[in-house]
Amino acid sequence: MTSSSSGLLTGTRPAGETPAPPRPAGRGARRGLRLVRWVSPLVLLLAWQVVSSAGLVSPRKLPPLTTVWQATLEVAGNGQLGDGLAVSLRRMFIGFVIGALIGAALGVFAGLLRWGDATVDPVIQMVRNVPLFGLIPLLILWFGIGELPKLVLIALAAGLPIYINVHTGIRHADPQLVEATSVLGYSRWERLRHVVLPGAASYTMVGVRLGVASSWLALVVAETIATDSGIGYMINNARDFLRTDIVIVGLLVYALVGLLMDTIVRLIERWILRWRAA
Repeated sequence: MTSSSSGLLTGTRPAGETPAPPRPAGRGARRGLRLVRWVSPLVLLLAWQVVSSAGLVSPRKLPPLTTVWQATLEVAGNGQLGDGLAVSLRRMFIGFVIGALIGAALGVFAGLLRWGDATVDPVIQMVRNVPLFGLIPLLILWFGIGELPKLVLIALAAGLPIYINVHTGIRHADPQLVEATSVLGYSRWERLRHVVLPGAASYTMVGVRLGVASSWLALVVAETIATDSGIGYMINNARDFLRTDIVIVGLLVYALVGLLMDTIVRLIERWILRWRAA
């Protein structure tokens, strides 16, 4: 019996034979996974409706899905939902842009310069280890209860992860590529443009995703404290009138808008980093 036939009988692969590459998942498997991603939330919503309608949970604590839908139509019809969402998105956008610009600038400054790293990074690490929401009382004492403390909180939530990822991306630039650019006679600006910044792009986009999520969470917390507009104000007002259905509407809006923003950032990340696939 030859070695190949003995390998077939014993289930072992003869020496020197290249293992077969794994088969990629078929279209059917991918469609199944996509279906599961949609089915599981629908099952959760159906269970919610059944439990609430059957009286297993008090409607005051967990109203049926149909009641929540009616409340959605109510707040959308009287303008509360649209006006509140516009205010919340404006707050988040302004705070995020300010925090992202400052965080990215400090990340580049500390990543490129050693003395910049020595002066900026310790301060950032100290601030990063302070519970962000523990700063709310201090921000209120400093800036009052208007818009400014909310924007500062959102900017901090956005700027910290962006700084850390930009700083890390620059510091982890491929030393062989940097050395190659030196041999080729690249100037410092050309080295920064063609090697360092493109190499840090993936880290930067991770920081942007984390910054968007963190700033949206900071917005949720900020709008529950001394506010007179926004989705948080709608939720607090509904709580005072024991409207659990409107409270759930506000929370669902927070969740869906946050998911939509993360999806948009992921698409932008895929477009910016398309050169990596090439």
